[in-house]
Amino acid sequence: MSNIIEELFHGNLEPQELTTEITPKLKKKLSELVKKEEELSSRLTEEEKELFSNYVSAYNEFSSISIADGFVSGSVQNLHTILL
Repeated sequence: MSNIIEELFHGNLEPQELTTEITPKLKKKLSELVKKEEELSSRLTEEEKELFSNYVSAYNEFSSISIADGFVSGSVQNLHTILL
């Protein structure tokens, strides 16, 4: 792990190049999510589908920003600990 951090520090790796495997637990939850979305979508009118799609997009954007903020905050705290 420290080697990856060093490589990132020196600019030898791009974070988007790092891949991770989806764990069986996460894969199961993703499958459940897809099934629920398909079930819900089959019951909605076109107008409701558009509203739901807009909601999902807004939530995904919120979630992405929240995760990035948490990553930055954790990284700053870790660097602060390392440097002290």
